[in-house]
Amino acid sequence: MTRIAAFAAALSLAATPLIADEVTDTLSSALQAYEEGDIDYAIEELDYAKSLMRAMKTTALEQFLPEPPAGYTVEVDTDVGTGMAMLGGGVGTEGTYSNGSDEFSISIMVDNPMVTAFGGMLQNAALLGMKVERIGREKFIVDDDEITGLIDGRILIRAEGGERELVLSVLETMDFEALEDFGG
Repeated sequence: MTRIAAFAAALSLAATPLIADEVTDTLSSALQAYEEGDIDYAIEELDYAKSLMRAMKTTALEQFLPEPPAGYTVEVDTDVGTGMAMLGGGVGTEGTYSNGSDEFSISIMVDNPMVTAFGGMLQNAALLGMKVERIGREKFIVDDDEITGLIDGRILIRAEGGERELVLSVLETMDFEALEDFGG
């Protein structure tokens, strides 16, 4: 009898997930609160689930930051994504590249309403007297120590600081086609 009970317990454990996903738990909690009539708590739980999913998207976006050049290290700022809500939404990430004496950063912002406004400026950059540089098939505005481009009309890439030719060579290593498909 003990073997049968142990087998039944093992079978029931195999049929259910051992570790629940925090997003799923939060969404279930929101649904339960809604069914109980606690709309305020349901909204709070939905907002929390959204923040968890944005964090997941931000982590996925980090893979598109380029590898550091020889002699450099990169430190990823994990707090960039949290400020995106105040800028209208979307996700973002930033890497700071350093060799001890020289430093530059590369940031990526995706699906932020403010980013789309940059498209018009990029299209008219030459008329505005700005220098435009091609990196692969993409156009970037080069202004002093800042290099900015818009990918797929929704992804802003901005590099700041460092020696221009080095930064351009690092940007050339980015997979812009794969980035266009980013959805998290």
